[in-house]
Amino acid sequence: MEIFLMPETWIALLTLTFLEIVLGVDNVIFISIVANKLPKDEQKKARNTGLALALVFRVALLISLTWLLQHLINPIFTIYGMGFSIREIILLLGGLFLLAKSTSEIHHKMAEGDHEETATAFKNFRRVVLQIVIIDIVFSFDSILTAVGLVDADKVIIMILAVVISMFVMMAFSGKIAGFISQNPTIEILALSFLILIGFMLMLEGVHIEVPKGYIYFAVFFSLVVEMVNLKLRSKKISAKH
Repeated sequence: MEIFLMPETWIALLTLTFLEIVLGVDNVIFISIVANKLPKDEQKKARNTGLALALVFRVALLISLTWLLQHLINPIFTIYGMGFSIREIILLLGGLFLLAKSTSEIHHKMAEGDHEETATAFKNFRRVVLQIVIIDIVFSFDSILTAVGLVDADKVIIMILAVVISMFVMMAFSGKIAGFISQNPTIEILALSFLILIGFMLMLEGVHIEVPKGYIYFAVFFSLVVEMVNLKLRSKKISAKH
């Protein structure tokens, strides 16, 4: 494996692994929110199943990279001069699913009797895994196409290694993320709002309107910092009262 003797290979691997982790945060947040609706003893299994399926999807897409480049990004029909490929269709449907799902979750949180209703609605483990599979497919396409843009298509082994490493990192931290979201309802609402934003962005990409992802991630980071400050202030007020 002479490829691993070149410094550029390791630089590409580290860069791609970091990027896959960043792109996978959206996936982990969604999986955590949905899995938290299950009984405690099934939550970890659902998260790991979801991430394992995401890994399978991404590796399978990378192995079929040649077919992917030839078919998934070539337009299959045109509307008003705008070409739509399988990728655009998946982004549109995935974005719509994310918008509907996140909006529904916020509605349940705001409604009375939220805990009883959601506990019944999400008791079925298979139903939760099915929702995770749908969103895994959407985020997998975005992730793989980003990887193809950064690394030459003939270096599939580097892409596969980056995906595998990033997935194991996310599996290691998904429990902590899920626990933090579960213990802080305001963080969960904020996370759902991010998913609405991401769903809208995916739909825009589906109609060929490119939104720089840097703006999205900056907005997410800034909002998260503000909310962390709010949590700290609330914690201090509660401590002062006692």
